[in-house]
Amino acid sequence: MGAVQPRKNRLQRSRDRSQPHVWRTPRRQPTGAPTRPIWGEKGDRVAVLAENCLGTSCCFALRKNRLHPQAAQLPPVRAGTGLPAAPLPRLIIGEKFQTRAGRGRFYKIPHRWSLEALADFCTEAIPTDYAPHFPSVLLRDDDPMFILYTSGTTGFPKGAIYTHRILFWNSINTAMSLIVNSESRTVNVMPPFHTGGWNVLATPFLHHGGYTCLTKKFDPATVLRLLEQERVTLFMGVPTILKMLADEPGFEAADFSSLHYIIVGGEPMPVPLIERWHAKGVLIRQGYGMTEVGPNLTSLHHDDAVRKRGSIGRPNFYVEIKIADEQGQDCPSDQPGELLLRGPMVTTGYWRNRAATLKALEGGWFHTGDLVRQDAEGYLYVVDRLKNMFISGGENVYPAEMERMLLRHPAVARSGRDRYFRRKMGRIGAARLSFSSPDNRQSEADLLEHCQAHLAGSIAAQRGIYGSIAEK
Repeated sequence: MGAVQPRKNRLQRSRDRSQPHVWRTPRRQPTGAPTRPIWGEKGDRVAVLAENCLGTSCCFALRKNRLHPQAAQLPPVRAGTGLPAAPLPRLIIGEKFQTRAGRGRFYKIPHRWSLEALADFCTEAIPTDYAPHFPSVLLRDDDPMFILYTSGTTGFPKGAIYTHRILFWNSINTAMSLIVNSESRTVNVMPPFHTGGWNVLATPFLHHGGYTCLTKKFDPATVLRLLEQERVTLFMGVPTILKMLADEPGFEAADFSSLHYIIVGGEPMPVPLIERWHAKGVLIRQGYGMTEVGPNLTSLHHDDAVRKRGSIGRPNFYVEIKIADEQGQDCPSDQPGELLLRGPMVTTGYWRNRAATLKALEGGWFHTGDLVRQDAEGYLYVVDRLKNMFISGGENVYPAEMERMLLRHPAVARSGRDRYFRRKMGRIGAARLSFSSPDNRQSEADLLEHCQAHLAGSIAAQRGIYGSIAEK
């Protein structure tokens, strides 16, 4: 894209505004790096232990390798999961994590380099007569680009292999669903170990020549300022981030006129929060994604944000879905079933985990483990995780759906859940609630009435779920 519009900066960090730092592809071997280039050869892995910065984005230029972002906030042993597999990866470390890199599994990695040195190298002036000497490397669409670790519900991280093919088709799906082009601008607050930090907006923006302002961490006051100052056109955040922004003192006075809309994922956004942003003239686009697939898979048009509240929208153009029952058959409208996905944006598998790969890709579909339903208009709703569903009194019970209904009660601030076993009913559940104030404490009967007024299914099953209610 730089050849098409060479004067446009594509990535810029949010501090030191008087001296912008612009990312570019490394064109020579940096001083102080190992004898063998830090970016190695095709097929080598490069692990990155760092926060968002230009240096991490620079690692994107290692596209002939597997980039292996590490979760900087996790304990060293868990953050290093998968690293000892031979051959060992090369390690690029941010200054903040140098001490951690000397412990646990990171200690075993001999080839390492400072991220700050890489960032300095990429912003050095290079003579105009300098000729790059890197040999051309043939890349295939299924060559790995990232290994992104995700725990899902297993509790043990699995390395999802993210290929060049997935990267391309995710970008196409994103641009067909949203407004993404060379005039697009965003602020990226998502961490680099998460697919949201790379693939929700950042890599589609790079593909289409858009502009990204990076922040090392999320600070609501700073991000609120940047949304206005950078004339952002698209922004991505989870509902918690958007609530923190809306609660900032400067929110009401902020100018969001450049924003087309905000992309929301992770969980449904409460309608009062949607309406608060709508009052500022900002539209909300909710969706659904996964580390292993896409991640941009569905999108709820902003016109339906309130009418179809709780929905994750409809599938993006190059995404094929199937909602299957326990026998693998298609579910009728509004009946929950497991969401299966197929298309060019599906992972080829998990890094050195054949069993998990075969299970996830059984029958040529990616099994998400998410229970969803599709209404008569084709809109999808996440019901719960498949492993959370249980049967009580002959009824399928979805704890997440019940919990969301409780949280819609104005007196309920938080909700937790547990499961018990009773001989007569089988498994039942119990909700543990925190109320917004002592004066708002509700009786069990009031809450049951609220649930029964909004949920389908038998009263017996609902009583099974909420037969035991205690304040946290």
